[in-house]
This record gives sequence, structure tokens and C-alpha cells, in this order.
Amino acid sequence: MARAPPVTPLYNHRPITFPPNQLLSRIKTKTKTPSKISAVHVTAMPSQQHHHEAQAQAQAHPKLEIIGGAMESVLPALNSTLARFPYNPFPLIGWNCHVETVYAAYFRSLPDVKLRRECIRTQDNGSVALDWVSGDDRHLPPDSPLLILLPGLAGGSENTYVRHMLVRARSKGWRVVVFNNRGCGNSPVTTPQLFSASFTGDMREVVAHVATSYPKANLYAVGWSMGANILVRYLGEESHNCPLSGAVSLCNPFNLVNSGEDFRYGFYDKALASSLRKIFRKHALLFEDMGGEFNIQLAANAKYVRYFDDALTRVSFGFKSVDDYYSNSNSSDSVKHVGIPLLCIQAANDPVAPARGIPREDIKENPNCLLIVTPKGGHLGWVAGDEAPCGAPWTDPVVMDYLQHLERVAGLASHGNSVDAQQSTEGLHSVEV
Repeated sequence: MARAPPVTPLYNHRPITFPPNQLLSRIKTKTKTPSKISAVHVTAMPSQQHHHEAQAQAQAHPKLEIIGGAMESVLPALNSTLARFPYNPFPLIGWNCHVETVYAAYFRSLPDVKLRRECIRTQDNGSVALDWVSGDDRHLPPDSPLLILLPGLAGGSENTYVRHMLVRARSKGWRVVVFNNRGCGNSPVTTPQLFSASFTGDMREVVAHVATSYPKANLYAVGWSMGANILVRYLGEESHNCPLSGAVSLCNPFNLVNSGEDFRYGFYDKALASSLRKIFRKHALLFEDMGGEFNIQLAANAKYVRYFDDALTRVSFGFKSVDDYYSNSNSSDSVKHVGIPLLCIQAANDPVAPARGIPREDIKENPNCLLIVTPKGGHLGWVAGDEAPCGAPWTDPVVMDYLQHLERVAGLASHGNSVDAQQSTEGLHSVEV
């Protein structure tokens, strides 16, 4: 296996590892006019004091577990948000993970948003549906930051948690698009293949399409549950070449084997299998006369997700068995390769994405990653905060402030690069450190 490239630190600064008193002795100029140097910008390695400050800031939010290689660079920007929105589970609902999960799924409000659908054809002649906010193509500037939303398994733009995030981002002047997987959100299915937790091909084509449509915009993405797993796998595969400027992962199962062990044959398993059966039955004619290991009858009547994946998903994507599919679809293996800013938010009591699957050590060692674990929240619940119990999840203002912080940093970097480019033509031509 090829060795993974080294992880690029957040904001692409190159730290200097030698002591400051040796700096001048290591500068070699390639010109005889050093007097034209106006400034030398040095980014030093994080000091022990900065490390202690970051630890103190994390301890200022005792109800949350906050770790990650990006603590020192990102957590200060989120401190005010976490202080204004402390995590306090809503009484009665937030005491039990199952109650919270079910309540959020059935009783969370659905914001009314008019959407415009765009269907794009993929390279294998499949189709995915992109839902944009109607009118934004005319009302927003072409350089408005653009947010791609990836719903959970069998989810789409009709999900409440997706709509709330969409409305919040749109209120900040962001352009938003929901990426509906094949067959999800009533999107068309044009080939005998749906989606999987391991497949990132459609995500790659969606990002390329969106980037071509809005070349002046910075691109970001937020994924929930299986959408988060796909997103993090995509980030790891793209690594330093990722066209996104930042991303957020919510309720990510990370380890599908652990996740399957926790909810197998229970209420959630049956509910998700029911959603998969509905999608399949709408397009069953495409799968008629499929040979090989496909089991069409089992897929149409699968009582549990594992049965559906064994009959259809793992065959479509070339896995030898359903266990082979699950063990090779983990996004936990991708975290160490992520080369852009990534915020992960998990609930310690998530019944579908168990906390033991979180790749904490890889998140700590990656300077681009930050993890926040709430004590409660269930799966896609987080019934807490000012809008509880029927409004937006507690996570939404944290996610939005994080994304806006990244956009501000991207704007400053862009401005700084243009200034540096101008100064380099007027001053010293080359300084080697």
C-alpha cells in the first residue's frame, strides 16, 4: 500500500522548527539589495503556553469533550458560541437517547423552503438530484460561499435537520444545495445501482459540477450520519487536492461494524430498512433479470438493513460479503488523511453511531481536525438550546459559526496572498528559510 502523503496543517502555514535565535543565520538572500525587505513573516511552532491555553478553553465547557489537532487554531473562534449556547438537554426529552432520537425524527418542525431541482447525469449514466434554494441563482452574488448538504441514509432535502441547516446558512447569505443520493428525496434512478456508505464517486462529481457552476465561490460541506461517512471518506481520498475549503461531520458512524452491532435487529434497523425498501420498490423494474449474486426478492422484502445490503448494496459495489462491505466502508480510516479543516460533532449516547467508534487519536494528531462530543443528543437529535424542543438542533449555530470562521480566514488568506504577490515584485525576489 502506498504511503499516505503528510497531512497539511490547518491554513497551510509551514511552521519553523528551529529556535528563533538561529533564524537570521539561516536566511540566505539571492540579491544584493536586502534593504528592500519590508518584513519577514514567521509562523512559530505552537508554544507550551498556547497548548495550556487551548486546554483551559476546552475545560471552560465541562459538559463537552473537545479534542483535536486544531484546538489551538479553531477553538478560540468557537468559545463565544459555546458560551452562548451551552449544552443543556431539554427536560424529559433529552434524558434518554431513544426518546430524543424518535422525538426529533417525528416532532421537529419542517421549515418551509421553495427549492429548485437540478438533476445531473453521472459518468456511469446514473442520476443524482441537487436541490437549490429557489431564486438564489438570481439574488446572491456569484462569489457567495456555497454549502453542500449530505443527508443521512435514505434521507434528502425533505428531512427536518437538513432544512434547518439550510435556512440558517441561507440567512447568513450563503448559497446552499442539498445533494440527494440516487433514489433519495424522490430523485431519479436511471441505472440498477443505488448508493453505499463507501462510494464517493457521486460526491466527487457533485463537487466538480458545483465548482464549475460557481468558480468564484469557496465550497464547504456538511454531512449527517451516512452522509457524514461518505463526506469524510471523500476528504481522505482527496486529501491535499480537495476543492472544499472546510467541512463538518455530524453523527458519523465512523465504524460501520460497531454501528451495525449496536442497532442491529432493533427499532432503528427496521425503520431504516423500511426506507430502503420504499426506494427500491419504486425502481424495482431496473433490477429485473439481474444475474450474479443479486437477490431481488430479498431486497424488496428486507426486514433489516443487513439483509438489504447483502442482497443488493454489497453486490452492486463489488464486495464479497456484507461483512466485507461494512469493514471496508469505515470513514475512521480516512481521518488521518484529511487535509482541510474538519469539525466533527458526536453525541456520547448515540444509539446508531456509538462513541467507541470515534477515531480520537487520529483526530488529535491531525492539525486540521476538531472533535466535540456532547453528553446527550441521541442520533440526529440534539434537542437542546434556544429553539428546543421543536426547532433547530443545538449543533446548528456551532456549525454555522465554524463555517463563517473558515470563510473569514479564507478571505484574509486570499487578500494576504494578493498583497504578498505585489510586495514580492517590489522587494526582495527570494528569501530561503
